[in-house]
Parts: sequence; structure tokens; C-alpha cells
Amino acid sequence: MKKHLLIFILCLPTCFFSQEHYDYLGAGHSNGISVSYSSQQTRPNWNENAGAINTVNGHGMDARLLETSRFLAQATFGTDLEYIQAVSEGDFEEWIDTQFEINSPSMTQLARDTYNRALLIFISNGGKPDDYDGPNWRHFQYAWWQSNIDNEDLLRQRIALALSQILVISWDSGLSSYGEGLGSYYDILKDNAFGNYKDILHEITLHPMMGGYLSHYSNHKSDPERNIFPDENFAREIMQLFSIGLFSLNPDGTYELDENGDKIPTYDNEDIKEFAKIFTGLGTSEVEPNEWGVTADFGVGFGLIKKDIPMIMYDEWHEPGEKKLLNGYVVPSGQSGMKDVEDTVDHLFNHKNTGPFIALRLIQQLVKSNPSPAYISRVTAAFNNTNGVRGDLKAVIKAILLDEEARSCSGIENPNSGKLIEPMIRYFNTTRQIDLDNRNGVNWNNTRNFHNATSQSPLGASSVFNFFLPEYVPNSEFASANLKGPEFQIHTSATSIAYLNEVDRWTSASSSMFSTWNLDLEKTPLDFEKLKYYAKDGEVLVNMLDKLFSRGQLSDETKKIMTDAIEPIQGTNQNVDYMARRVRMALYLMLISPDYVILK
Repeated sequence: MKKHLLIFILCLPTCFFSQEHYDYLGAGHSNGISVSYSSQQTRPNWNENAGAINTVNGHGMDARLLETSRFLAQATFGTDLEYIQAVSEGDFEEWIDTQFEINSPSMTQLARDTYNRALLIFISNGGKPDDYDGPNWRHFQYAWWQSNIDNEDLLRQRIALALSQILVISWDSGLSSYGEGLGSYYDILKDNAFGNYKDILHEITLHPMMGGYLSHYSNHKSDPERNIFPDENFAREIMQLFSIGLFSLNPDGTYELDENGDKIPTYDNEDIKEFAKIFTGLGTSEVEPNEWGVTADFGVGFGLIKKDIPMIMYDEWHEPGEKKLLNGYVVPSGQSGMKDVEDTVDHLFNHKNTGPFIALRLIQQLVKSNPSPAYISRVTAAFNNTNGVRGDLKAVIKAILLDEEARSCSGIENPNSGKLIEPMIRYFNTTRQIDLDNRNGVNWNNTRNFHNATSQSPLGASSVFNFFLPEYVPNSEFASANLKGPEFQIHTSATSIAYLNEVDRWTSASSSMFSTWNLDLEKTPLDFEKLKYYAKDGEVLVNMLDKLFSRGQLSDETKKIMTDAIEPIQGTNQNVDYMARRVRMALYLMLISPDYVILK
């Protein structure tokens, strides 16, 4: 028998847990159901109609779409509506598994190729070859942006950037001249994003760019008569920032306390000195061609060495003898220097702190600033042992992105939940979620102006402590609530206004989303053609941007502000593209709204 349903009014929430079946009106379970209704709305110049059957067959509901938009906001740098719709039709874990199988081109090679192409452009514009430097940091930036527009390796690139904000080196330092080296270092993070954390820890230890940044390249063994002792910089940071942190942790990320209720340090200055002995004797295996006849050896100047080849051990310069590390662990005397390094990396990797330490930082990067201890504990468990493997980042990524605390909508109304989206992620969102009017296929961007405005760009942190500290507490209200707000450390009166100016520039009629240096390239503005269709009605346009940027979480107040600003924009003659002006106004207000910049 055919079932009938008379629809008068239907109010449904916009956020649901992922499950195999959705047993509610609007979920698509409409077989055998017909709907009687008093009227059906159609409007001129619109393809859509408000058929009442859509209240039952799912076509009129956006819950799954908004849930997917939120998931992709955590797992990618942004996607367009068509991609969100495609992912919404499947399972999130299946999407993650598919992403695990997608590889990425070498950033090292791309930085090199970008430089060669840029040099040819520079020469064709009348420049002299000797006046164009590189490959340097600009060519790494060009390569990074080129590889993150219209790419398919969305999750890999997102995880690589997250790792780069834990295992920090920066072009905003003495490394700015070495574009291939920056690309090579980034390849470690990108290529191992779905690998094992131990491999990453080992490879960054031997990378010459890290050696130059934290000064364990050509680090001498002790020579007391000459007052020379091993450099302690990398020894300190591999513990404090890359693996175990300052204080002993429980598996749920909370601090272990002694009998006086004080936090327990994981190491002291004597430990740093012992670790520093480990990281001695590392030098280059190959040098750049040079006119001075310099060959590979320990102590060769950093500027002459190959920056994309791992350092090797020169045992004669390595500190001999045993080294007493943490918790009674001893690296024995008499083994090779490289074995000392391998044992020490393994020692830190297997420390009980490493799981919760890395779990918290990755959760903060991807999902929220203040995860519950239970959430951290679940991710720590995945790090510590998944099918007998420790440090499996695939398991860690799934544990973070598929956890109930990441997927549940219960935290949306909780003021303690969520995180501030950092400025460069907002920049990436804009270029990926809005079409680009790019006619030459070149997506190069040195981001210098944006970096100056907001203090952010890939591999552009001002120090090894990243752009912001994971433990940063913005103000007394956060402190009273025992909350952290890492990204607020770079949300100052200067950078917040500078960001507004950047958004104003992006949404202007003649601006370009990308900038290059000394190159005459065609501008790449945002392309508003698709959005102009929705701009016929201010409320429809706002709802469309809500799906893309704010995950269906625009407040009624913000919607009204945006709609009230859009509707008065009308065309006064046929030559004025007032639809584009409407889109620019709506996008500007969206990108500066708290509903968007706070990810929940």
C-alpha cells in the first residue's frame, strides 16, 4: 500500500553523527511515500524549486553536506562544494583510506623546476641571469602553492603542514637561500605523513637543513683544552619540542605530579649535555660544485654543502664513551656514532611521553585547541600500539579525525570547544574554495606580503617554537577556564587588522591572490562567476557561503548582517556587474566573521 504524508512544517537539526542509516525525515528513506502540500514555490531565473517531496527524499536537507564540510575543514586546506557533495555520499574512513594511497610529487624537484622556469621568465622580460638568485625561499613558496592548488593529495598535504609546525625549521632564518633544501626537508614530512613517526624523527635529525637550523651540523666532540664542547641546541629541542616535552605526562596528556603536587621534569641540564654528545660528528657527504676545490669533509662551511642529502657520521669527530640518557638508559661505549644516534632516536621515540605529546599537538593542529583527556588518551593508544606497531601515523590520523569528539556536533554550542583558524589556513581556504581566474596555470605565490601582515606562511615561523605555542593562554578568561588558545598568540591588534586588509584586497575587483617577485606574471584574481548565480538573492548567497566556509554554523545574527549588507547592492546600469559586487561583499563579511574563523 502506498503511504501518504501531509507536510505542514518540518524542523530538523543540521548536524548528525555519522552512521550507516539515518532514520529521520529528510534522510532519503522516501520509497513508497508521496507528499501532499498546499503549494510549490518556483521563482523566475532559478533552476531550483521548493517541491514538498524534498522534505522527505533528502534533496532538501543539508545535514550530511554540512557534516562533510566540517570534516573536510579539519582534514584539508579547503574544497569546493562539488567535492564536499561527492565526499558526503560516502564514508569518511573510506575517504581517508583513499587519500592514504595518493602520493605527491617531490617538493625538492618542484622547487628546482620552479626556479628554472622563473629564471627563463625573468630573462625573457629583459633581466640578466646573474641578477636572479636561487633556488631560494621564494621558489620553495612557489612550489608549495603550485602543489596545493587543484591537487588530489589533500590529506597528505594537510598532515605535512601540521608536522612542519611541530618539527620546525624556517626560511625566515639563515636558511632563506636554500630553496631545494627547504623542499627536501618538507618532503620528509610529506612523504612520511602516513608513515611512522620514528622514521620522521630519524630523518629530520640527519637532514642538513635541521643541522644548520639547530646547529648540530659539524658539531664537534669535546676539546676541553680549547674550551670546545658539544653544541646543545638540537639536543634540547629534540626533547622539548619534537618528542617528550618538558614534563612527565600521563597517557591522557595530563601532567604527572610528585608527592608535593608539582609537575615532574622529563630532563635537566645534565641530560641535555649527555644528549649533545650524541649529536656530534655529523657532516656533509657531498658539496656543491665550487671554484675553490673544496670537497666533502667534516667542518665544510654550511653554504657549500648539498642541502638535500642526509648528513653522514665522521666518527673521529664524534664524542667517544658511554652516554647516560633518561630513566637509566645508557648508550654504550665503543659503538659507531651513527649507532649512537639511532639508539637515541629510538630511546626518545619509545619514551612514554611521546605518544600523548604528539597526540595533543596534532589534535590542536587539526581539530580543537582543548581536547578532553579522554580524546588524547584514545589517540595516544593508537600511537602506542596499533596492530603491534608503535608510531603508525595512519592510525593516529584516523584516531584524530574519526573520534567522537571530532565528529560529534555536541561541542558546537560549547564555548570551550573549537579553535581559532590560523591566518594562513584562511588564505588557503579562500584560494581552494572559490574559483580562481587563472589563465596561465601558474599558481606561484611568495606570500611575503601576507607573511609580513600575519606572521605566517609555510615553513616561515619566526623561531623553532613555531608561530605560536601549544600552551599559549590568551587572557585571564582563558586562564580561569583552564583553556589554551594557541593561534591567538599571533592574533594581535596589528595582525588582526592586517588580515582584514588582506581580505579586502582579495575581494577587490582588480586584485590578485598570488604575488611574485621580479616576474611579470598575469594576475590571478578570484572568479565569482558561479557564485553570481546565487547572488540574485542575498539570503541564498549567504547560505551557499555558509556551506563552504562556516560548515552550516552561521548565526542568525551574522546571516542578517550579511544579508542586510548585500541586498541594497543593486545595478544602476547594465554595465555595472552588481552581482559580482554582491559576492565580494558577502565573501568579505564571511571571511572576517567569528562564525568562520572559529572552527567547531
